[in-house]
Amino acid sequence: MENLKGKIISVYGSVVDVQFESSALPVIYEIIKANTYDNREVTLEVAEHYEANMCRCIALTSAYGLKRNSACFSTGKILSVPAGQHLYGRVVNALGIPIDDKGAVETADIIPIRSIHKTRDKDLSVKEETKLKYEIMETGIKVMDLLFPLVKGSKTGIPGGAALGKTVLILEIIHNIITKHRGTCVFAGVGERIREGNELYYEFLRTGLLDRSIMVFGQMNESSGARFEAAHTGVAVAESIQNKGEEVLFFVDNIFRFAQAGSELSALLGRIPSETGYQPTLTSEISEFHERIKSNENAAITSVEAVYVPADDLTDPAVVAIFSHLDTMLVLSRDYIQRGLYPAIDPLLSTSGFLDPNILGKRHYAVAQDVIRHFQKYQDLQRIVSIIGKEELSKQERTIFERAKKLQNYFTQPFFTAELYTGRKGSYITLEKTIADCEHIIHGDLDNTADEKLYMIGALEDLNSA
Repeated sequence: MENLKGKIISVYGSVVDVQFESSALPVIYEIIKANTYDNREVTLEVAEHYEANMCRCIALTSAYGLKRNSACFSTGKILSVPAGQHLYGRVVNALGIPIDDKGAVETADIIPIRSIHKTRDKDLSVKEETKLKYEIMETGIKVMDLLFPLVKGSKTGIPGGAALGKTVLILEIIHNIITKHRGTCVFAGVGERIREGNELYYEFLRTGLLDRSIMVFGQMNESSGARFEAAHTGVAVAESIQNKGEEVLFFVDNIFRFAQAGSELSALLGRIPSETGYQPTLTSEISEFHERIKSNENAAITSVEAVYVPADDLTDPAVVAIFSHLDTMLVLSRDYIQRGLYPAIDPLLSTSGFLDPNILGKRHYAVAQDVIRHFQKYQDLQRIVSIIGKEELSKQERTIFERAKKLQNYFTQPFFTAELYTGRKGSYITLEKTIADCEHIIHGDLDNTADEKLYMIGALEDLNSA
């Protein structure tokens, strides 16, 4: 397509209006190049068409320095990035440009980041779907493996408010799975702090995980357009690896910031917000993103997404829109943090669509149900104990109460990725050990052991050897 010439009419933060000389306009999502007064190139993406040959565009790089009436040109292309197999060990931005000072990615093998421009994958027929087999991916994290297993091809969310440990939990999952299972990891840092991305990079470098990892960053200091497209870039890279027949672990930190960037862009584009204050396109944007995370005949994409919960309000409209696409939710609790229970996963607020005896096996399912029943009874009794004291409970209730406290302490776990901060050596506990240990606690084998002895241990054999 011939490059079209236009000029900048106005700039509203990350939104730029461009008027073209001819009535032929660039297509939606087409890339337009403009230059600032100091000759810095700015990348624009067409978002909407208007009358008078005008396009409203989103700036994917900083729009600072653009001048009214300065010239710009359409490229005839949509945003594309290098295919995933060329990016192992690299850190790129939303445009697919390396930001790790290791030089450019020299390849002609590029992929579009938008699914609307991709060839639709062959849909699985009903007959093929019935043959799908659930495969549990062991993470080495006790509470997660027992109650909320990570299944290949599933979508897992880690919702929680500020400072509840979402990023640390994601890093531990990445560390354990890649170390034990040698998977391929694509990490999309969407709208989070530069410090977290820097720490993640050097942690991967220290542990030797970088060679099988790809990082895509659109951090909070960047434009809302870059933050929004970083998520699409990450999933496009994951798809390109999947289409080569490799299993992909796709991590997003933080998917709420993707919705938040969309809200900022929507306001700048002049759209009337919904009754909840978010963009009217919230549901479709979240859906478009999550529908790309799926299994095909080549391989599976397994996603783990951190979900920031504003003011710890799980009914926030953006959070609810994200929840509807998740198979498993590991809800982090501020109450658990205040009691020093790490990871702070609340078993009663969290849910999993795979807690089924046909998927887990009868023994695993039975133990998981027993543990949940103990926690439910503990929650009910805790209110009574806070008023009248534990001595007023019946013998049976007191036994359940004390065993539930032991289970709570047992599910705390030192993380490998937190060793520098806690001084405790990380532990990887197999699912078989976790099930056996929980059976011992539920059956009363540790009734004479103090609750504190179970805090921040690995398996029960560590307690016996101490």
